[in-house]
Amino acid sequence: MAFGIKKEELHKWKKNVEQGKIAFITHYWQDKRFPQCKTVTKVGCRNLTTLKEWGRKYDLQPEWIHYHKKYPHFDLFGHLQFDILTAEKQWEQINRFNLKRG
Repeated sequence: MAFGIKKEELHKWKKNVEQGKIAFITHYWQDKRFPQCKTVTKVGCRNLTTLKEWGRKYDLQPEWIHYHKKYPHFDLFGHLQFDILTAEKQWEQINRFNLKRG
């Protein structure tokens, strides 16, 4: 279940993904498989070559991509989420969701 984002943010993320840009969106999240994680960041790009190349910078495996028809993306959570958002200078998302390495 996702919550904590506005429709405008989601529309902007979708538009950027559709345009072949690397796009980030973070939201609160609950999943029984990962009870320790409260947020997830979706990093998407319609151009799979671009998305895979971006993922290689962070040792993300292509098989980890969610091959959504229109919005392929990686899901980041935990320390990987924080480390990658920091490297990508996504300060607004880090601060807004009070993310920390841990």
